[in-house]
Amino acid sequence: MIRPIHIANDQRRDARVAFESRPAGEALRRVLPSGEEPLPVRVLKATAERSADELLARYGAPDNLVLALTEGDPDVDPEQTGRRLMRTRRVFVDSRWNIAYHVNLYRIIYGPDGVERERRDLNKVPGNVNAELPLRWSGRLVPKREALRRFVFTHNYQLRHVDGATFDFLYNMAAELHRADALALIGAGRRGLDPILMSRGGQPYRGFLEGRVEGERYCLILRLTDIELKTADHEDR
Repeated sequence: MIRPIHIANDQRRDARVAFESRPAGEALRRVLPSGEEPLPVRVLKATAERSADELLARYGAPDNLVLALTEGDPDVDPEQTGRRLMRTRRVFVDSRWNIAYHVNLYRIIYGPDGVERERRDLNKVPGNVNAELPLRWSGRLVPKREALRRFVFTHNYQLRHVDGATFDFLYNMAAELHRADALALIGAGRRGLDPILMSRGGQPYRGFLEGRVEGERYCLILRLTDIELKTADHEDR
């Protein structure tokens, strides 16, 4: 699905363009022994009454649960486990498995040592990819090799022009990054340092722009990450 995005270049000139996710096709084709393509099927793994938390509460101690699992199958409901699921809907439940209708979502940030560092409320923060202030270049370029070693890019979106003027706008951005062989760190806010939110209450991401050109063609990719690879020793220094 194509969505609008408000973005500025390194000269603070901005435009509203489009972006979309372009999943890459699989190089391998899976087939059954008969040569037919397999159909994906979703099945029920376990019921609430036989979840890990409920089984621990029933047997009292992990050793007792391990013994019960060795001697039988208390985690399996013969009538429900393995049932084929057709239509499903995600819901939030409380500790008693009742549907919760008013939910507050928080993002908990942990340090490399596993200790909670920060807790943010995700319910009231609006998305900012198409806000009044555009996503801006922060002025920092990260070499591609360094970016691949430091970050895990979980989402990738291709930026697309909507007319001739935005073609030149995006092409020039892609050409500059192509020549630099680097990714540009972009973000929200006046300095381009705030996290990117794709939707209201969504996951905050750090954004990088990658550009490629070939003749008169260009490819400008917005890469999002919320995972930076670092060690505890590096964090303490």
